[in-house]
Amino acid sequence: MHKFLGLLSLMLLFNCNSSGENIIMNPLNNKWDKKSEQKFNLEIADPQNPKNIIFVVRNNNNYPYSNIRFIVNFTNLQNKQKETDTLNYILAKPNGEWLGKGFGDTKETLFQYKLNYKFPTKGKYQIGLIQAMRNNNLPGIEDIGIKLETAKP
Repeated sequence: MHKFLGLLSLMLLFNCNSSGENIIMNPLNNKWDKKSEQKFNLEIADPQNPKNIIFVVRNNNNYPYSNIRFIVNFTNLQNKQKETDTLNYILAKPNGEWLGKGFGDTKETLFQYKLNYKFPTKGKYQIGLIQAMRNNNLPGIEDIGIKLETAKP
């Protein structure tokens, strides 16, 4: 049974990670400290092709809220220009059912941040995420990530 699940996981990984798509995940071990900014470094080689920037949240049943708030720091590392956003995303229906997909207690939800975004130049960029919820240590968040994909025309 373990071999089957391992093979299935590999197949899903290769099917989901097609060319033009990059996923970076940071493990949080079921709690996210309010002071712990999760940083994602991006290397953009083809700024002429617009990108979709999508946040990936993996939560479990220990997560106490139906939404999640982020403070996003989007920095162009070439010129140090920084843009900050405060965002709110819904994780559960009003009846408490999680919106994400997945087996067991862990659900993965994708949230659009920037669609058809044209990076100004090639080079290095950084996206930092800070949780903006009431808890200093936010329980139930297993992983947080960024999915960067080439936008389809």
